[in-house]
Amino acid sequence: MLPRKQDYAMKGANGPRSRSVMNFKTVKSSSVRHSSAVLPSVLTFAVIVASGGLLLMIEKGMLNSLDTPPPRGTGQRSEYTAHVRQQGRVVDTDFQILQEIRNRTIRTMCGQKSMPHDVWSLSPLQRKTLLQHVLVNDQHRFLYCYVPKVACSNWKRLLKVLSGALGNVDVKIKMDHHSDLLFLSSLKPEEIRYRLKHYFKFLFVREPMERLLSAYKNKFGEIEMYQKRYGVEIVKRYRKGQGAKGPAVKGDDVTFAEFVRYLLDEDVERMNEHWMPAYNLCQPCAVSYDFIGSYENLQRDAEYVLRRVGAPDHIRFPVRQPWYKPVTTETLQYYLCSLPQKLLKDLLPKWLWNSFCRLLESRASRLWAVCRSLASCFFRSSPSERTSSSSPCDPPAPAPCFWR
Repeated sequence: MLPRKQDYAMKGANGPRSRSVMNFKTVKSSSVRHSSAVLPSVLTFAVIVASGGLLLMIEKGMLNSLDTPPPRGTGQRSEYTAHVRQQGRVVDTDFQILQEIRNRTIRTMCGQKSMPHDVWSLSPLQRKTLLQHVLVNDQHRFLYCYVPKVACSNWKRLLKVLSGALGNVDVKIKMDHHSDLLFLSSLKPEEIRYRLKHYFKFLFVREPMERLLSAYKNKFGEIEMYQKRYGVEIVKRYRKGQGAKGPAVKGDDVTFAEFVRYLLDEDVERMNEHWMPAYNLCQPCAVSYDFIGSYENLQRDAEYVLRRVGAPDHIRFPVRQPWYKPVTTETLQYYLCSLPQKLLKDLLPKWLWNSFCRLLESRASRLWAVCRSLASCFFRSSPSERTSSSSPCDPPAPAPCFWR
């Protein structure tokens, strides 16, 4: 059986704030009832929009005023990260600014007493998860914490090239995710401590909701092992009717709503790595990362890391394949809007609780787009609006059945 989080709950619409609305006698009773139901939702989205807007303003303001020093390390620079000045203005500072935003966010959040401050202050399960996701390269003295669905296969392939196990990154062979790779979990405690202290440490992250949708489409739409291991159980647990029983259930038709229900019931620390939050995988409070790369700027950030660790000039990060279909904002919006409104409301607390991770994983503009997507879906009053041709959440054209 799949693990289930038993104590997950949300406050309903009849909380203290909604009851206070009922005291306004000048408003008609029907209007009051509507307001009392909507107010908690408004407050929730106010937090979301404020967070996105704040980060957007920080980014734009810093673009005009902040002269950020280069990342920690040997001082090596490349064409991707050069701090160029032309006519008295700082040019292309976006790279350094995003790192400064992430670093400040980490320092603020990790400064709280409740946060872990090193690997050894983590619980045994948390430490095991972390160490199993950190790859080691002793020749170039770096540690890479991999996050599934964030180009980790290409990074593993590249690590094999750096170690000599592969001739080049373009070798067309099935990727073995464990052979010829050194994991931090295989080392002794004193060896772990040394590398955490002296090696260059980095990870790459992605907008969390986008990563979640990518995992859903890939694992339940293409991989039979996941359909059998997770899909069958999800269908039996959450689907009603005859189609949810018996040997006919194959787990290859899990809906996005069923997948979200499963996630809401699951213990975050025991999730499958493909949908476990990046924070839980890489523990940025316990490990002081020197660089956090963005999936949105994968090629640029990857090239910076390669130059920073002193990789040979002929080694380049693999270019995305022509057949690769990224998760667009429109596709993400479509899937979020396909969720029942109550389920979307239930999803928000986990999303907001993981806002620390979200601030790390997104450019401000991307975060703002996702906030607007959620808001446009959340505030529609009737199911009929979801199929209206004027709805901002209409599926992309054409609208394929992504999970089949």
